[in-house]
Amino acid sequence: MRMNALFMPLAALLLGAADLPGPGEPALTPQTARSGGPVDPEQAKLAFDAADLRFEVFPAEERIAGVATLTFTARAPLARLLVDLDRNLPVSSIMIDGAVLPASAWANPDGKLTITLPNRLAAGGRVVARIAYGGTPHVAVKAPWDDGFVWAKTPNGRPWVATTAEGNGCDLFWPCLDFPTGRPGVATLHITVPAGLKAPSNGKLLGVDTLADGRTTWNWRVKHPTTYGIALNIGPYEQLSGDYKSRFGNTIPLFYWYLPGEEAQARRLFAEFAPTLDFFESEIGPYPFGDEKLGVVETPHKGMEHQTINAYGNGYTKAPEGFDWLFQHEFAHEWFGNQLSARDWDDFWLHEGYATYMQPFYGLWREGDARYATMLDDERNKITDLRPMVSGASRTEEDVYRIDRGGPGQDIYYKGSWMLHSLRWLIGDRAFGEVTRLAVYGRSDPKPGNFTPHFLTSADYQAIVARVTGKDYGWFFDVYLRQAVLPDLLSERSGGMLNLHWVAPGGRAFPMPVAVRIAGRTVRLAMTDGTGRIAVPAGAHVVIDPNARVLRRSAAVEAYQAWRDAQKAR
Repeated sequence: MRMNALFMPLAALLLGAADLPGPGEPALTPQTARSGGPVDPEQAKLAFDAADLRFEVFPAEERIAGVATLTFTARAPLARLLVDLDRNLPVSSIMIDGAVLPASAWANPDGKLTITLPNRLAAGGRVVARIAYGGTPHVAVKAPWDDGFVWAKTPNGRPWVATTAEGNGCDLFWPCLDFPTGRPGVATLHITVPAGLKAPSNGKLLGVDTLADGRTTWNWRVKHPTTYGIALNIGPYEQLSGDYKSRFGNTIPLFYWYLPGEEAQARRLFAEFAPTLDFFESEIGPYPFGDEKLGVVETPHKGMEHQTINAYGNGYTKAPEGFDWLFQHEFAHEWFGNQLSARDWDDFWLHEGYATYMQPFYGLWREGDARYATMLDDERNKITDLRPMVSGASRTEEDVYRIDRGGPGQDIYYKGSWMLHSLRWLIGDRAFGEVTRLAVYGRSDPKPGNFTPHFLTSADYQAIVARVTGKDYGWFFDVYLRQAVLPDLLSERSGGMLNLHWVAPGGRAFPMPVAVRIAGRTVRLAMTDGTGRIAVPAGAHVVIDPNARVLRRSAAVEAYQAWRDAQKAR
């Protein structure tokens, strides 16, 4: 009933709206369109303790109303709060520590809501801001490749609503700190939807309240959510549920919300949850959010790694590898993205490279070497080598994704995956597993409850490799992360010898070992100074890197890509 009273004035106003927004509307300011990049110095002073987020969603009008209660602790003295919020969602009132502010105390001309505090806050001081807002949120053109609300209909004409925010950020529908380290310690969500609809969301369900007119409010709580990982999903869902007995001794609730009429397909997908979870727990470590849930929801867009409520829109597509690639990829992000988070978007390969590598790695775990090699070969043909994967400067998410802005684009997926494949061969399975656990959990002995989300940079990851192996692999990361061009392995047979020589971009040292098969016998050459020699009997057949363990330049792949691109351009 309090929700009813809270939203009634804005709800009545919105019901009078005539025109619905189209894809890409309303337009975003450059401030709202960007997510991440250099952190505003005043926002850097804020530790984000908690967010209590109340939403009411009006599918018929394609509008929302919200009240966000945000709790911060000051790391340094500050006189105002700066939070990110799309100006298309105008603020109607703000309270600071229970006191109503005059409208003159805040402004939001470009998407960064500036709130002047009644009193200067000392370092260590705490402040609670209650922000009431609402309006027409930005509509996605083609989610999840762009962001915003997706207002759709189910096959039988019922409302079907979803949000995505990875590229443009959380400020599309709630006031937040829109950069990777801007996570709140805890977020509580109260989502009010029309009668007959459900609202699965992040974290643990606290309960569902039914209002007098049949609307329901779904109450959720999630710890340490990624800012872009908070999601609204609304529809006439049906639900599958079960429990998974983890190898770590805890019990994890499993949930899948799907559209009516799809039970048979839904059950087949749901059957993949447990074996996929077992793979990740056996090869990486404990599911990071086992005390909340493993949640998946069917969405009118392809998919996204929304923490504990991964979006799934793959249409139950079959694939030769025998598992749903999209479910598996988004689920991988619970470890690589939601638990291990890049400190800056410049290090986005830590999310996508690892999640992409987990596909062939899962194929290896399920079926063995042939499946692993087949899946990796498909990824190899998608590497472009147009830009370095890491620039060394703070970047927005779009700066990384867009090649026209100097970003690596899809190489954070496929080149990142192949780099990890090469690293695993270079340092060995045991060391690679230890590196991955330290990167994900910040410790080598993860158990349920003894870790929290872990922020990392590429330099941090490189340091972890050095710590585990006792060796400096700066040469490896300098070439694969910080250079666009792949190393080239030159070979020459002369005088009964095979001579090998690495040519790396900029003349860099590249002492990458390589396997050579000679007349059916395979040896590993150390290539200590970037060169190697081995005797080859006359007439012996030689295969260099017979199991394709090393990411290197391939003239055949380059020729294929040029032909493929020319065919597409016709």
